[in-house]
Amino acid sequence: MDRFLVITNERKDKDNIITKQIADYIISSGRKCNLIGSLELEGNKIRPDIDAQCAIVLGGDGTIIRCATHLMELNIPILGINLGTIGFLAEIEKNHIKEAIDSLFVDDYVLENRMMIRGDLRLGAYHKPPNVNGKLTTGYALNDIVITRKGLSRIISIRIYVNNELVDDYRGDGVIISTPTGSTAYNLSAGGPIITPKADVMVITPICPHSLSPRSVVVSAEDVVKVVVRRSKKTQNDEAIATFDGQKVIDLGTEDEILIKKAQYNTKLIKLSRTGIYEILRSKLTGSNDL
Repeated sequence: MDRFLVITNERKDKDNIITKQIADYIISSGRKCNLIGSLELEGNKIRPDIDAQCAIVLGGDGTIIRCATHLMELNIPILGINLGTIGFLAEIEKNHIKEAIDSLFVDDYVLENRMMIRGDLRLGAYHKPPNVNGKLTTGYALNDIVITRKGLSRIISIRIYVNNELVDDYRGDGVIISTPTGSTAYNLSAGGPIITPKADVMVITPICPHSLSPRSVVVSAEDVVKVVVRRSKKTQNDEAIATFDGQKVIDLGTEDEILIKKAQYNTKLIKLSRTGIYEILRSKLTGSNDL
């Protein structure tokens, strides 16, 4: 590789000190480098004609997840530099940056494809916000799509279908539809299973269900999951929100539904370490010092 895009979380790299070091190293090696701050991406798309073979993202897993939807149409792989805390996706630590870039120079890396999901919102008869009028609103996620109660609203009622077959009705705080990548995020905190990144599946996990029985359901990536917000009480229209990777937020009401399926895009992560996923999980989640 000889053409790079460096995307920096300005809150993690104050004064762009590490960013400038990376850019200077790339340029001094006779390669090209473009710089973008992550704040610039909010509400804006990366130019489709940008000349880059790879995106080096400085921040944490959250920064990578935010960048994923901006880069998905460009098909540019991502190398994550960990300036955050746990760092499942951002595998390169600050003291190994130069070695990592040297590996990119000689194409010594492995690409790992991470599945993304797409959610299409269909508004019901009770929901008539301005400028929408029943049209579909679409969002993409690398981690998860979450339908949850809005603010201090009461428990919401949700109905789940897979390929139009009823799975269950949940009453509680909401539901998480997770990718394998997102299985170690909110899904894990809500009691859902950890899924290996290579699996081609989605996980449906209820959030604080008002029941003793609901558990996570794992479905194929070829399936279509439909989530319908139902009315909990005859006199109450439920208020809920849908979030895509914790970023894009859409208000929901009674009879609104979201159709969730595997996206036509994926996120390509550059892997330099030979450390396996289970070793990483032991290290990150248990505090082991084996790595």
